[in-house]
Amino acid sequence: MSRFIEIVEVGPRDGLQNESTVLNTEQKLEFIARLDAAGAKRMEVVSFVNPKRVPQMAGAEEVMARVVHESALSRIGLVLNMRGWERAVAAACDEANVVVCCSDGFGIRNQGASVAEQIAAMHTIAQRKAAEGGPPISVTFSTAFGCPFDGEVPQDQVVALAAEAAAAKVDEIALADTIGVADPWMVRARIEAVRKVTGDIPLRLHFHDTRNTGLANAYAGVEAGVDILDASCGGLGGCPFAPDATGNIGTEDLVYMLERAGFETRYDIGKLIETAKWMSGILGKPPAASVSRAGVFPQ
Repeated sequence: MSRFIEIVEVGPRDGLQNESTVLNTEQKLEFIARLDAAGAKRMEVVSFVNPKRVPQMAGAEEVMARVVHESALSRIGLVLNMRGWERAVAAACDEANVVVCCSDGFGIRNQGASVAEQIAAMHTIAQRKAAEGGPPISVTFSTAFGCPFDGEVPQDQVVALAAEAAAAKVDEIALADTIGVADPWMVRARIEAVRKVTGDIPLRLHFHDTRNTGLANAYAGVEAGVDILDASCGGLGGCPFAPDATGNIGTEDLVYMLERAGFETRYDIGKLIETAKWMSGILGKPPAASVSRAGVFPQ
């Protein structure tokens, strides 16, 4: 059997949060349904943030109430604080993805909290889950490879934060290149360093293609033994609080690269392309992902 690489689809959340076009609930639900049909089993579908700050993410509870729930599917909600956790639990999310910034400059602008405050919130959420129950918790460390405001983020700082997440006994840890500044060698080095403090906790990677290194960084992660990667259909994505932010690596691009090399992803690349083109019609711009523009090979 070939090695299976799990691709977590983040289009409905990270893909849409920076778009000037705000989708209504029906459009969001259709996007999710199309991604389901394309093979997305694990998907970040909503964000429990203040809709006044990120209007694209309004209506999270309605989306969760109407989306198809099946045992084989995992619907992930992004949370930043205890209020977000409480909303995610009440909405019956299958997973909660807690975001912690690795730099104060980005944390204060993105979440209104310092790194220390965000780590404290993460511990409080983990303690609340241990006491009262709730969905599995993953922690995504944003700006783990660089910050648009503070510049370089030291590797030791990322490792120390990962150790905090491990101490909180979270279910998964992700390193995110929020502004697309990493290179493959940095990726491998940070994976190796973080693993020394996280033990058997699964590691996930989240790359943006801002400087055309996203797929190279995904390759480096796979070569370093990581089996879980985020991606966004059509290459959608960006952050409203990061200057000049651009999209995630395209799900169809990642699937093409991996399956061409013999890995297994369990996605239907044709349906991913159809979904990316459908979404491009709504947003009024062509897909950023290369495979949706060029097609697969051989045809």
